[in-house]
Amino acid sequence: MHRLWVLVAVQASVAAASLVVEIVAGRMLAPYVGMSLYTWTSVIAVVLAGFSAGHWIGGRLAEGTPEAALRANGWAMLAASLTTAGAVFVLRGAAGPVVTALEDPVASIIALTMLVFFLPSFFAGIPAPILSMVAVIRHPERKGRALGAMFAAGAWGAILGTLAAGFVFISWLGSVGTLVVVAVVYAALGIASLVSAGGKAGIGAGSAALLAPAALALSALSQPDPCTVESDYFCIRVIDEGEPGAPVRFMVLDHLVHGVADGQDPTAMLTPHGIMLEGLPRLRMEGRDQWSAFLIGGGSYTVPRSWHARETPVAVTVAEVDPAVTQAAIDHFWYEPGADRIIHADARRTLAGEATTYDVIIGDAFSDIAVPQHLITREFFQQVSDRLNPGGVYLMNVIDHMDRLEVLASMVATARAVWPSVEVWTERQHDPAENRRVFVLVAGEGPTAQPQIATPWGAAIRVAGSSVDDILATRPHVVFTDDYAPIDRLLGDRGEG
Repeated sequence: MHRLWVLVAVQASVAAASLVVEIVAGRMLAPYVGMSLYTWTSVIAVVLAGFSAGHWIGGRLAEGTPEAALRANGWAMLAASLTTAGAVFVLRGAAGPVVTALEDPVASIIALTMLVFFLPSFFAGIPAPILSMVAVIRHPERKGRALGAMFAAGAWGAILGTLAAGFVFISWLGSVGTLVVVAVVYAALGIASLVSAGGKAGIGAGSAALLAPAALALSALSQPDPCTVESDYFCIRVIDEGEPGAPVRFMVLDHLVHGVADGQDPTAMLTPHGIMLEGLPRLRMEGRDQWSAFLIGGGSYTVPRSWHARETPVAVTVAEVDPAVTQAAIDHFWYEPGADRIIHADARRTLAGEATTYDVIIGDAFSDIAVPQHLITREFFQQVSDRLNPGGVYLMNVIDHMDRLEVLASMVATARAVWPSVEVWTERQHDPAENRRVFVLVAGEGPTAQPQIATPWGAAIRVAGSSVDDILATRPHVVFTDDYAPIDRLLGDRGEG
């Protein structure tokens, strides 16, 4: 391992593997804390902190002889293999206690990321200064070029690792399978480094040390997958909660329930937002022989399934970014697409690229503290308004903290910048012990004819206009724009309002 091209290749491999772990980290955390700006911020910060600490320790180890430094490098790589393979078990063991103990979602994200992914990043950070020092010592006549080649190898390896994780490994192997591959790469590099430093003695020591990461890797592969389907976008879980003869299933995307379906009654709406998103469009379109709807997000496709079970024909178009979500709805949630038009693409790009207009457009973009910012801005609302037929209506699901209501106030202010009539609806019965509440904004040319809707599964009411005005008058709020939409901060901040 003294030739320059070998050292460059090893450095590139370590950098690539460490960036694969960084990308996988976000996916692995999603079923427990969701996928949000805070998740990725924590992952990047923790991984960089691990690299930084590892570089510092590696620099001290590099002060020894090349043989001693390579020996230390080998043990660091085996430790990286062990902690990478063990990340699966640390995450599953720590997630429940951490999320339960820390009520603040941001704090739980940071703590869990640190517990699971700091050590793999720390040990992966040790080789860079060691390998660079060996390259300089072994090639003194061209030490500048050698050092430059090592830095370039680290950068190129990181780029290739990022691309490989995003476009190849996770799609084909899943998160756990990808981590196992990384653990194997680390272990192979560790053995090679020990052999380079100690010959046959290095083979024996390395082979013995390899037993622990190998056992963990094999055990990780045998663990049950928390995802029914792991797609390019989500960990999709299907949970059966019904009784014999009365099947009920929940669709969980990452860590949040996105839909509930009744296997016997397609019109059953078993969640507050489902009651409103399914019932309010029918109320607004009452008296029409037929109408059309554009849904932003499919989820379990419970809403179009219910509409198709009723008498009035509805022409449905769904923009669902993840094809696996649609397939899960077909396979597990009794959804039959029929004549529905399903577009697997971003909703904003879809609306911008067609001239079709609709009677109803529904935005169900909220996912806990993760909200696509480009789907909540004044500019997007104007685009939605341009795609509505006369008398058409836009509905949007909103989740907010009752002690703050800054998100709701900002959403109302943004919608009022586009539509003359903006209503706020919510479930009639709400547990006062639950701080977060589901709302639905209804925006259009005029108000809804009735102030409430009632179903066998629950009821929803329209919040009085004076109450909405009072929220706007007393709560800090902004008009979201493409340039400024601080939704993550407003949703993630759990301080007193």
